[in-house]
Amino acid sequence: MATKVKKHMTGKVKPGDVTQRVGVEQLEARGVNVTELREKLIDAAGAEFTTYYYYTVLRMYLAGNEDYKEICEDARLEDRAHFELITPRIYELGGSLPTDIRDFADRASCADAYLPQNPTAAGILEILLEAERCAIRTWSEVCDLTFGKDPRTYDMASRILQEEVEHEAWFIELLSSIGPFPSWRAGRCSIQQKPWLL
Repeated sequence: MATKVKKHMTGKVKPGDVTQRVGVEQLEARGVNVTELREKLIDAAGAEFTTYYYYTVLRMYLAGNEDYKEICEDARLEDRAHFELITPRIYELGGSLPTDIRDFADRASCADAYLPQNPTAAGILEILLEAERCAIRTWSEVCDLTFGKDPRTYDMASRILQEEVEHEAWFIELLSSIGPFPSWRAGRCSIQQKPWLL
């Protein structure tokens, strides 16, 4: 008995073709530039991975400030979870992570969160705050690219964005409890413009 052909049974991808992805085809039909999205996700994954690494280093210098260290640890573990959440989506979209860790780290969408030469709790917290702000900008951009077009990536990016906004709030609260320090009095400036952090 012949199977009746239904509307969604066929498309550009031929039956049995494992070189193409219907998921990608459908996103492109909805106006998503899948190549651009994949590249942004790879860059974002690089940022989450390197931030996880730098948080691992930075938290060791918060000894004696256990409240700060605990919050840093929570953000660190969430960034690792973000990396693990993003990676399968990159492959689902036909992409892959760079095979060389140095290339991957260089692609990160955010700057490295280096340990200051003379680390203080306030200096470390400010570096972490700026890392979270970069992540918020990154994930907001991914949300804008996928809203109404790619529900799977949008849902992932939106969840990550919400956690990054929460991380920013944690670090603002902690820095506010320490009190004002030079970068706040001088106005907004980059880490490179803050010699007391170097």
